[in-house]
Amino acid sequence: QVRVVESGGGYVQAGGSLRLSCVTAAYIFSGARMRWFRQAPGKERELVAGINSDGRDSNYTESVKGRFTISTDIPRNTVYLQMNDVKPDDTAVYYCNAFTGLNYWGRGTQVTVSS
Repeated sequence: QVRVVESGGGYVQAGGSLRLSCVTAAYIFSGARMRWFRQAPGKERELVAGINSDGRDSNYTESVKGRFTISTDIPRNTVYLQMNDVKPDDTAVYYCNAFTGLNYWGRGTQVTVSS
């Protein structure tokens, strides 16, 4: 049973924008810490951004500050990652994670940024 589903990845030119979406089951979303991770080829998975499901207390890794925005839509049990001014180094598989004390992971969505 898939409980966390990402969408919105694709190909984009450097300087462009993408919005990733992640929908979860309501019983997972409520009270969760929602996070986006990414993993580039040959690299470890890294935390990109996190936010409480109520929309509060967001944080970002340094390399995306000022370019990416994480937000939530409570009625839709959804977390978004708005990616602006993307760079080739943003190329990775992006994973949504819901942390409730347990970790729930999506299967990932590929983002490829061409120079």
